[in-house]
Parts: sequence; C-alpha cells; structure tokens
Amino acid sequence: MNTKIIIFDFDGTLADTRQAIVKTQQQTMRELQLPVPTEQESMATIGLTLKNCFRALCPTLTNEQVDACATTYQRLFNENKKLYPPVLFPHVRETLKALKQQGLTLTIASSRTSASLHELTQELGISDYISYIVGGDDVEKPKPEAEPVLVTLRALGFRPDEALVVGDMPVDILMGRNAGARTCAVTYGNATPQQLDDARPDSIIDDMQKLL
Repeated sequence: MNTKIIIFDFDGTLADTRQAIVKTQQQTMRELQLPVPTEQESMATIGLTLKNCFRALCPTLTNEQVDACATTYQRLFNENKKLYPPVLFPHVRETLKALKQQGLTLTIASSRTSASLHELTQELGISDYISYIVGGDDVEKPKPEAEPVLVTLRALGFRPDEALVVGDMPVDILMGRNAGARTCAVTYGNATPQQLDDARPDSIIDDMQKLL
C-alpha cells in the first residue's frame, strides 16, 4: 500500500458531536410539530446532508418542510453547540500531527457544510493539519456517492489508489469504495458493529492512533 492522502469524515470520526446533533434534531422536530426521533433514529442519519437527514427521519415531509427543518436546525445547533460542545475523540490531535509529520496529506470530506467544518476545525485546534475540506454543500452528489473523494483527489493531484478514507458510518465506507480508494472504519462513532461489517471496509480500528 502506498497511502499518500487520508480523507477523514468529521462527525463521529474526528469529533464527538453526537449530543449536539441528536438534541438539535429532536428540538427541531418538536418545534415544527413533527414526529420526534429517538436517539438511535437520529444517530442513524449522521453522515447524511442536513436535508437528507430530515427526509430519512420523516419521508413524508414536503420540500418546504425539509427546508424549514434545515433552517431551524442550523439556528438551534449554534445554540446547542455551546451547551454540548464538540470534542475531539481520544488521540485524534496527536495522530493528525504524527501523520502530517510523516508527509501525508490530510483532508476532510463531510456532509456538514464547509463553513461549519472550517469553524469547528479552527475551534478544535486541528485546522493546521488539514489541507483541504469538502462539505456537503460543495458537491452535487454527497455520500455515499464518490464525488466528495473524487473532488478532493482532483484538487490535490492524487489517484484513488493513493487514498485512504476513514469514517464511522457506512456512507463513509461506501463513498471511499465507490471512488476506488481504500477504506478504514472506526468503531467508536455512531454506527453499530453490524452496520460497519456490512459496509465491508478494508480495515477497522477502535482508536484513531491505530492509523499510525
């Protein structure tokens, strides 16, 4: 294997944002008088774009209702981020630093908006290690499609066989596989072990430092 670039998911892979996401989804649905999802139902949508999250939670929503959910969510998330602040998972910062020192290019491909990703990587103190960010609003076909990976590789001049995609959800693994990259699943995120097994990643780790 000749890995030159690692493309990370963000939520559930680099940072623990579960509480803020779940609470915000539930509050959004409650405020708009829609069926309120359980924590497990909310967790299952992490990794999708914001609008697709609400479509998955409530397939009968109209486009106008989906737009209202997304707008309400963004307002509430900014408030909940202070109540349930995102934190890096154990050994993430040290691992990113070590990988960067080894000469690897590190990027993020997430369904979160690019503005939110830039803001959170700055707040969490890892922006210096990240060379490129692709958000859900930067592509027409988000995860599990290959586009976020392919956009990254084209921008930075790498081939799929030089890339490793690291994520915690099946959509991350499918995105990497669809792009022809190798994949690595982390077990400490938001998916169940069975979901990760079904996605068939090339490798599975239970701690970020094992990437080293």
